[in-house]
Amino acid sequence: MNLIQRVQDILLKPKVTWPVIAGEPSDVKAIYTNYLVYLAAIPAIATFIGMSVIGMSFFGTTIRVPFLSGLMNMVVGYVMSLVMVYVLALIANALAPTFKGEKDLPSAFKLVAYGATAGMVGGIFSLFPVLSMLGLLTALYSVYLIYTGIPVLMKAPEDKAVGYTAVLVVCGVVAGLILGAVSAMFSSTGHSSMMGRAGGDDANISIKVPGTEISINTAKLEEAGKKMEEASKQMEAAQASGDQDAASKAMGAMLGAAMGNDGAKPFAPEKLQSFVPENLAGMPRTSIEARTDTAMGLSFSSVEALYSKDSQSINIKMQDIGAAKMLALAMAAWASSTVNRETTDEVERIYKKDGIAYKEEYRKDGSHASLSIMLPNGVLVDATSQGADMDTVRAALASMDMAAIGALTREK
Repeated sequence: MNLIQRVQDILLKPKVTWPVIAGEPSDVKAIYTNYLVYLAAIPAIATFIGMSVIGMSFFGTTIRVPFLSGLMNMVVGYVMSLVMVYVLALIANALAPTFKGEKDLPSAFKLVAYGATAGMVGGIFSLFPVLSMLGLLTALYSVYLIYTGIPVLMKAPEDKAVGYTAVLVVCGVVAGLILGAVSAMFSSTGHSSMMGRAGGDDANISIKVPGTEISINTAKLEEAGKKMEEASKQMEAAQASGDQDAASKAMGAMLGAAMGNDGAKPFAPEKLQSFVPENLAGMPRTSIEARTDTAMGLSFSSVEALYSKDSQSINIKMQDIGAAKMLALAMAAWASSTVNRETTDEVERIYKKDGIAYKEEYRKDGSHASLSIMLPNGVLVDATSQGADMDTVRAALASMDMAAIGALTREK
């Protein structure tokens, strides 16, 4: 496949190109490594240059996103765009019977991967923030591409293609909001080469991207597809009966299956709370909140506590999203990086020790410090101080028995 020619064909003559794509070998790994890793880099790099190098100008003043923050956004945006293609392919496949189409995961993956071409290529407009609206228009053209591809690849009747496309777009928006919001909570700066290649055996898709490596076990696709198929049938039955609450629950179950929810539950907030002491670094605990939030089939638990005395305070937050496998990819964007940056006033370091990722940021005058620890079981422990130096923060987290927190195992 010629990359440039394929881009031109799908953009300029989609109705002619879709049958050609349908007749090609269904190789998900090849589409990732020969097509998506390049196209997904366009919006990621363009956004980084536009926001952190060129910047936005208002009334003679130019505002730029800090360089390292821009790198973080680039890494996470790139990773999540690759993840979203897989997620939407699972959703498209599960929806097929609802719109009288035929389920076929490789075809669904082709539909989403090549249908996303316009939006990814249009990401070039992010080089200049004032033109970013044009990028939105190209994303709308991707919706049209998917609409034209559904009858060919998913074998759905043409009169069902509009509804099929609309539901898929809504699911994509919801899934994107969930993935984006959660990844923003857990990501941080990282840097590496923008391009990668795949490796591993035929059972796995392994793509090296900036700061991390995406691995998709294709042997588990069928299992996820079965869960989504069951949820799709429930949704179809609920829609036929007019039960909107049941349809909403079925949609949530389908999205949960698409994003890797294998039935594992997040740690109960009270279990996490048991590791939060009443006193920390000589400061009493002045407030605490433990909660579980659920959105569209995914659950997240967290505990937040504040310790303060005189002019010093430390805020502790423990967050768990490890039960959602696809969302864990966002965390890996910084947890697999190595950073060592120092200025006259501040220090930032990201490193690994004994399989655990650490991120330190602090001011040399001791006025502010933060330490994040990413444990292998998907729990992030974060401490932020005001008026306390980094040594105090390190000692505070060391007293919380990280080994015991990291040894927690999930129930199904």
